[in-house]
Amino acid sequence: MASFSFNTTRIRTPTLQSHKHKPISRSKPTRLPSTFTSNNLPKLHHFRPNSVSETSVSTQQIDEQEVEDDPTAELSYLDPETDPDSIMEWELDFCSRPILDIRGKKVWELVVCDESLSLQHTKYFPNNVINSITLKEAIVAISDELGVPLPEKIRYFRSQMQTIITKACTELGIKPIPSKRCLSLLLWLEERYETVYTRHPGFQKGSKPLLALDNPFPMELPENLFGEKWAFVQLPFSAVQKEISSLDSNLVFGASLDLDLLGIEIDDDTLIPGLAVASSRAKPLAAWMNGLEVCAIEVDFARACLILSVGISGRYIYASYKKSPVTTKEAEAWEEAKKACGGLHFLAIQGDLESDDCVGFWLLLDLPPPPV
Repeated sequence: MASFSFNTTRIRTPTLQSHKHKPISRSKPTRLPSTFTSNNLPKLHHFRPNSVSETSVSTQQIDEQEVEDDPTAELSYLDPETDPDSIMEWELDFCSRPILDIRGKKVWELVVCDESLSLQHTKYFPNNVINSITLKEAIVAISDELGVPLPEKIRYFRSQMQTIITKACTELGIKPIPSKRCLSLLLWLEERYETVYTRHPGFQKGSKPLLALDNPFPMELPENLFGEKWAFVQLPFSAVQKEISSLDSNLVFGASLDLDLLGIEIDDDTLIPGLAVASSRAKPLAAWMNGLEVCAIEVDFARACLILSVGISGRYIYASYKKSPVTTKEAEAWEEAKKACGGLHFLAIQGDLESDDCVGFWLLLDLPPPPV
């Protein structure tokens, strides 16, 4: 059995936080074979189943039970147990919120964190100062205020903000990465919607996001990303954990997820659905995939294919199958298995589908877009 619930114990309450600076054996998949998308369409085999709000940051320890949360407060926090120099990548959102200021205009907010939520920062802005200069100055201010170095990379997930974010980051020598693999940020925004925005005196119920996430028509897969065969597979969760733990030690391409932060609780013997791709050029293929910010894989039942989501809005037809009642049922079973695991699934790249080894392994998670 699997359960999914965002672990909010790492979320800080603005009025309670101070600026604290700390000195300085693989398992073989149960395979469900078929072949990779190409001219010969495969048959699937059975799958088993400004601040606009007043800043309030305490500089001393306060009893959390004695202080009421203030939805208009801003947050600037660094985990005292974290080495500031270890935080090299940030996740960032700069967008309007369903909140009106005294002028009747939508309030904008900058939300920044790292993957582990050891760094958390929020700041409200009026809508007439939204530009790359404001963002650049805010990024520098976070670094100075919390005593952390500027990050090497900043991930963001809104394509509409790409110009502003890219310009601000580039001028600071930071690499901007458009990616939906901002899971800590996405889940934090969802949590803030429920616990902060809806309680704000300027909250506008029913207000739709100003910058909605893109979901474009899927494109043909670039030739360098083609594999030769593919298969629906499933691995016990314990085996998935072993694959993830070996990403660094075995120099395998790929990416993991902070399952503790995500609040995913899964029994070791629960089967996690995935997709295995085989290629005689597995290592180059995995290297190419590693630069794509792979986000998720989903079945497109109407087109009888699998869609690979990468970056912010990249969507590729990754694999195809011959549509029939049987293959549709098998594809549905794979999606149902993914749903039962809270959207958790994986992509594995191998030299051979019969091999016990992977040269690329990505742990993926389907998440709905944030409500803001």
